[in-house]
Amino acid sequence: MISIVITSFREPKTISRAIESIITQNIDSNYELIVAAPDDETLEAAKKYNVKLFRDPGKGKNYALNLLLKKIKGEIIILTDGDVYLSEKSIQEILNVFKNKKVGAVSGHPVSLESRTKIFGYWSYLLCEAAHNLRSKRHKNNQFLECSGYLWAFRNNIIKKFPLDVGEDTIVPIMLYLKNYKIKYASNAKVYVKYPLNLHEFIKQKRRTAGAHDNISKYVSLKRIPRMKTLLNEIRGGFNLFFYSENFREVFWTLFLFPIRFYIWLNLFYNSKIKRRKYSDAWKRIESTK
Repeated sequence: MISIVITSFREPKTISRAIESIITQNIDSNYELIVAAPDDETLEAAKKYNVKLFRDPGKGKNYALNLLLKKIKGEIIILTDGDVYLSEKSIQEILNVFKNKKVGAVSGHPVSLESRTKIFGYWSYLLCEAAHNLRSKRHKNNQFLECSGYLWAFRNNIIKKFPLDVGEDTIVPIMLYLKNYKIKYASNAKVYVKYPLNLHEFIKQKRRTAGAHDNISKYVSLKRIPRMKTLLNEIRGGFNLFFYSENFREVFWTLFLFPIRFYIWLNLFYNSKIKRRKYSDAWKRIESTK
């Protein structure tokens, strides 16, 4: 038995596609599919499908998942979002990795839906491909890797509660890794994602993603875990980004990405260390991705 949870916030236009991309798959295990959302519009759109509905209090994703953990029946919990959709065999690809009992969590493979002929589409493609190659390398070398919140899974009844001030896809793999479980990557479990189409929302999304790591040290010693998403790692891997460029325009766009990414890290440092503003669990929309 597995449990598949779609968390959503004001996404009535995309929730149907997310659900259909799951229920049309051939899955070898019995499963329950749960749609969790705080708003009437999304839940109403999901009603026409044979899924379980859960109205969360609207206090954020981790808060909702903590409530659901008490109700979920599956031995494996697969998490995804209401504004993405999955590839044809993605669920089974993830379950196949869990046949190894030493595996505690598995990440899916985000793929950008944007065209690389425009700068923000190219950036999303670039960052997705860089993350894919890094996860693939770490998976092959049996090293720790961070999961993608767009599609990931973990064994139930090991983690009893998610902290509210750290990204769930960040802290849970770390907790499992420290319990001697392996964190793996299902590269063929693709999840198709629409990314921001303007600079303001690109920075907003990436700043929030980086901020989700800010409070890790409250729960584990940073000396005990290898980390993927750090400024130093971005600097080290920066040159490799140019290998994805196919023309001079894309080389220029890649160069332009560096000061934007540095600004995001600088902004995070300012808000976290100077202003003492920390990441908090809350539903926040990126409008151009809907």
